[in-house]
Amino acid sequence: MRPGGAEKMAVTYANALVGQVEGSYLCCSRMEGMLKESLLPEVEYLFLNKKSSLDIKAILKLRNFIKSRQIIIVHAHSTSYFLAVLLKFTGLKFKLVWHIHNGASEYLSYREYKVLSFFSRYFEGVVSVNTNLKKWAISQLNCNNVVEIKNFIPDDFFSKKRGLELKGKEDDFKIICVANLRPEKDHFNLIKAFESLDHQFRLSLHLIGANFEDQYSGSVLSAVKNSPVSIHIFYYGAQSEISGLLTQANLGVLSSRSEGLPVALLEYGMAGLPVIVTEVGQCREVVGDFGLLVPPNDPEALAEAITSYFKNPKKRKNDAFEFQQNIFKNYSKKSVLSSLIEFYKKL
Repeated sequence: MRPGGAEKMAVTYANALVGQVEGSYLCCSRMEGMLKESLLPEVEYLFLNKKSSLDIKAILKLRNFIKSRQIIIVHAHSTSYFLAVLLKFTGLKFKLVWHIHNGASEYLSYREYKVLSFFSRYFEGVVSVNTNLKKWAISQLNCNNVVEIKNFIPDDFFSKKRGLELKGKEDDFKIICVANLRPEKDHFNLIKAFESLDHQFRLSLHLIGANFEDQYSGSVLSAVKNSPVSIHIFYYGAQSEISGLLTQANLGVLSSRSEGLPVALLEYGMAGLPVIVTEVGQCREVVGDFGLLVPPNDPEALAEAITSYFKNPKKRKNDAFEFQQNIFKNYSKKSVLSSLIEFYKKL
């Protein structure tokens, strides 16, 4: 339940399904976090506190929960498919839907792929967030019922208070990046690009995302600390209230080497930010002609795009408006949820 794309979508789906289905439930398997506060009171919540993949106590706890509530569709996100299939082995009867969010399928280890491929024969359906992931699932998994359903932003995105203030000087041109400290997000690409900018102008970089206290997180924080422009780079850790931070920024950036359909990109659009993203995953389809796309792992191209937007406020404003309208039209609850409900019905 720590802020991340898949975790946010699990909460968004649970909240959005209230009133659309007989009962909406959310199970957190291993670690609670600030996203728990975003759940509507109508969503019944279960925390397993699972200690290992084969935690019998946790498995039985979830089994009893599903059986007592007579849950007929279990929608598993990311690696939670493993637990769901184990429950099927105990004799529980339900339809299992696996939701694939990230664009790192090509980075699955051989062991991870073999486990997923074997267990996928127990899936009744797969939901992918972009076309490439759909094609990958069809070709690599043992499940023929694969659909593409876009991520979306909840209706109450702007209902929270502003909260935390972005640091730096008031008249800074504030560049924001909402991405947990994961290798696929390639923060080094962004940091290198930012360092190469002309800092005679008032520029600042604001990094929002969870620190997993691993080698990659440590390396990113070390790069920030030792950067020649470190006084202009600010790291805030994981934050639950994103909308208020985004409305204080001037530009939203994602420098990823791999993506599915990034929730942060949709959030940038909802907040009315101009965007620069690497051309990975579904980013081009989301951004269209209303933002700037650059190749992954190319800090020079990223720096040029940032400079271009900085020096052209009119284009920045026009692109931001058009991008926001695109998000309202195509990535809102109303435009997406009906597809999910129809998919459930067909199961």
